[in-house]
Amino acid sequence: MRISPLTAAAAMAFLTAPLPLTAQEPAAARPTNTPLAIVGATIIDGNGGPPLADGTLLIEGNRITAVGPSLSIEVPEGFQVIDGAGRYVTPGFIDTNVHLSLYSGHETLVRYQDRNAALTLEAAQMQLKHGFTTVRDSYGSLLPLMEIRDAIARGDTVGPRMLVAGNIVGWGGPWSISFSVIRQQGLTLFQEQFNDFITQGSGEEWMEMEPEELRAAVNEYLDLGPDFIKYGGTGHFSNPVMIGFSPEAQRVMVEETHKRGLIAETHSTSPEGLWMSVRAGLDLIQHPEVLTKEMPDALVAEIAERGIVCSMLANTITGEAWERHLERRESSEGGDEEAGSRRRDGLEKTSAEMRAERRAQGEGMEIRRRNAEKLIAGGCVTTIGTDNYLGAAPEFRREKKLENQSFGFGSVIATEGLVELGMTPMEAIVAVTRNGAIASGMLDELGTLEAGKFADVLVLGANPLEDIANIRALEAVIRDGRIVDRDALPYERIFSTPGKGHAWE
Repeated sequence: MRISPLTAAAAMAFLTAPLPLTAQEPAAARPTNTPLAIVGATIIDGNGGPPLADGTLLIEGNRITAVGPSLSIEVPEGFQVIDGAGRYVTPGFIDTNVHLSLYSGHETLVRYQDRNAALTLEAAQMQLKHGFTTVRDSYGSLLPLMEIRDAIARGDTVGPRMLVAGNIVGWGGPWSISFSVIRQQGLTLFQEQFNDFITQGSGEEWMEMEPEELRAAVNEYLDLGPDFIKYGGTGHFSNPVMIGFSPEAQRVMVEETHKRGLIAETHSTSPEGLWMSVRAGLDLIQHPEVLTKEMPDALVAEIAERGIVCSMLANTITGEAWERHLERRESSEGGDEEAGSRRRDGLEKTSAEMRAERRAQGEGMEIRRRNAEKLIAGGCVTTIGTDNYLGAAPEFRREKKLENQSFGFGSVIATEGLVELGMTPMEAIVAVTRNGAIASGMLDELGTLEAGKFADVLVLGANPLEDIANIRALEAVIRDGRIVDRDALPYERIFSTPGKGHAWE
């Protein structure tokens, strides 16, 4: 029996609360959009061509009205002029896979269930603080996500443009086989209700549906208001990988999503599961590099030929994360000598023991990195999808959260990681601007600096084409034509901590 989304929402109404007044900007205090002119900057427009030295960019309302050589553009009276000399201007950056809301962790959910919307806003504002003017949330609590998305869109508060999916359809919520390999037996009432709150009628029961019933279910879910569909082509975890939907069922979900003009994407972590999703006609693959084995060359070529966007977890396989892996691999290569000395003579290792050894040596991470490099070298349309997530509340953590999946700063690390994986700095900037807009289905509105597009603009104090790490030299963020007060973000700190500006404990 299908669970009604409205019934699930009503049953869990206590899990959402109105946006707290402390997190809102009073309407009377909000400035009108002052026309802006950035004059004399080096403009990197996001299309991948040579940068424009001594360029001028004009903004009126929330749109770019002109961009070109300073000699050819006259700044009208009444414009606020920003001196761009020695500065570098890019489109606002885009992260295509974040998790802004609460969706797991029993203790954290119980304590903070009434603050889900406020935590979502805090996380979103941390993304904006670091120059990510658009984010796509591909899994989480749909109702608070839509609440914050809509509040930002109305101008009730400040944040990045948000596109949200809610549940990964076909999965059963945080306490389920498909999401966390937990059987739905012996759960508390709270856990069962929260599963329903996450799925909104789109859980594991979808895997049992006939095509026409599935068509109806997809449309019922889309009627709730998500911006795109992400479906579980396989289960969440990689060992073992279970295929979630037949080829026909996947085509049905993609077709119904496309009828609404929306993006359809998948989580599929085995080669066969990913082949099925690719052939279903989808638009985007989340973390395509996360497979159980090295990706076949033919699959790389198929993804590239179809122009399917590859949203990569570059932040988890490069930089300090990769350095830590190399250190662990070196320390584990000798194995447990003491345990080995006690082992019975002639006893062969079981398959489980051998898998455990490979995991200890980081085999999975090395497969991911090789796959990412292959996809980039194969010319696939690539962008970042960091999986930046809230996780446990600070008081429930034994260790501080790693920076590479902290909101905003983890996205910066991911962008830098693209260069480590084989891109040029220019290609990395295109990946998080133009390609991010393609992933969002919004290339006609954002992602490049062109007249008529939304005025989401970054001003950097150093040249990112010389060193991609210069994206950290962020001097100004313009979102929808307004200069963002980055120092004021986030408006309310609940899980984040002040300091370097990106700490998330």
